[in-house]
Parts: sequence; structure tokens; C-alpha cells
Amino acid sequence: MGQLEGRTAVVTGGSSGIGLAAARRFAAEGAHVFVTGRNEAELDAAVETIGPATGVPGDVADLDHLDRLYAAVRERGDGLDVVFANAGTAEFLPLGEITEEHVDRIFDVNVRGTLFTVQKALPLLNDGASVIVNSSTRADDGVETFGTYAASKAALRSFVRTWANELKGRGIRVNAVSPGTIDTPAVAELVGAERAEQARAGFAAKVPLGRAGTADEVADAVAFLASAQSSFVLGANLYVDGGEKQL
Repeated sequence: MGQLEGRTAVVTGGSSGIGLAAARRFAAEGAHVFVTGRNEAELDAAVETIGPATGVPGDVADLDHLDRLYAAVRERGDGLDVVFANAGTAEFLPLGEITEEHVDRIFDVNVRGTLFTVQKALPLLNDGASVIVNSSTRADDGVETFGTYAASKAALRSFVRTWANELKGRGIRVNAVSPGTIDTPAVAELVGAERAEQARAGFAAKVPLGRAGTADEVADAVAFLASAQSSFVLGANLYVDGGEKQL
């Protein structure tokens, strides 16, 4: 029997990368997983690889889309046991070139989208549920041109502390996971396909373990936070970074 047998989970941004790996892991542990993604064709293809899963196309920055997601969860009738608020976006821009549109894009998805993903889940969350928010090691450093993204992820770390306090009376545990350098399709999307390999090598060179992590390694940490194995973990930020911010 899996660690999440009979549970219901939501994973936002689950069409690829860390979100898809987490959704697969939740399903392998026995959960029925509701997965969101903005590209319906990519989402449908991802759902076919997950197992017991329901795809609900949508953008977490659109509150109507979140309502549609949770209507589908409500219709299933089992409440909600795990939320992995994973959906996020990133762009490089130095301070002097930051625009309103850039800030809106990053904060609408990473901050506003995460906030309302969790808020709108509240009526469905079963007592003892687990909420995991995907932050980043970038919240801890000053990588040039990544200021808006880093600030958005730092905001999520702050949310986790507050929400953990607000929901602990129901036994709902809220924690964050902070991936470091992870080899996912997002790297190519961020720097361009022609520069992806060079970027991966540059990022990996800064990791004490000497390599980038994998989406599955982050999913292992997320599954731990979702399960009863982390029953005494609350308001924490679990780094999955190969030692990058520890050594």
C-alpha cells in the first residue's frame, strides 16, 4: 500500500518538469491526482503518463480557472488531502529594464496564483491535509537579472510561515520545498534552446554534488512532505539543492 493510498491531490503546473514528476509520484503512492496546465494538449499527454489522474486545463493566475479546478475536485466527493502549489514562471531582466508587464507576469502566477490556489482549496481540505508550496533557492541569493523571480519566491516562503500558523488548528501542515539547480524543460524555455546545455553546465558547476538535480529527486521530497512520514514537519523549507545553499 502506498503512502497516499485513497487520498486526493492537486498539482498545479503539472504538464512537465517538477509538477509532472510529483503528480506521477503521488499516483504511484495511491493518490488520485488532479493536474492543471495552461496548454491543454501538453496536459492531456502528461495525464496519460501519470496513472489515476484528472487533467483540468487552466492558468492559476485566472481565478475562474481555479474555481473550475476545485469544482472538479468537489464533484469527486472525497475532499482534498494534498495540494502542491507548483505552477510558476520566470524571466531574466536586470533592474534597469524591468517593466510593469514583467512584474505583473511573474507576480500574477508565482504570488497571486499560489495564494489563490491555496485559499480556494480551503473549503475542500480535509483535516490533516498537507499543503506544499514550490519556492526556490533563488529566494536566498542575488543572482543578477533574476530579482523579480527571486522576490516572488521569497514571498512564497513568507506565505508558508503564516499559513502554517493559520491552519495548524485543523492539523493541516503547510511547508515549502526549495529546489536548486534542476534539469527540467524550464531551462530551455528560460535561456533558449541554443543556450540550454551551456546554461545547465554553468548552473551545475556551482552545485557541491557536481551536477544538476532531477525532477524526480524534487518529487521525492514533495512526496515526503505530502505523507505521514513528515507528520512533525510544519512551516519548514526543505532544500533540494545538492548542497548549493548549505555548503
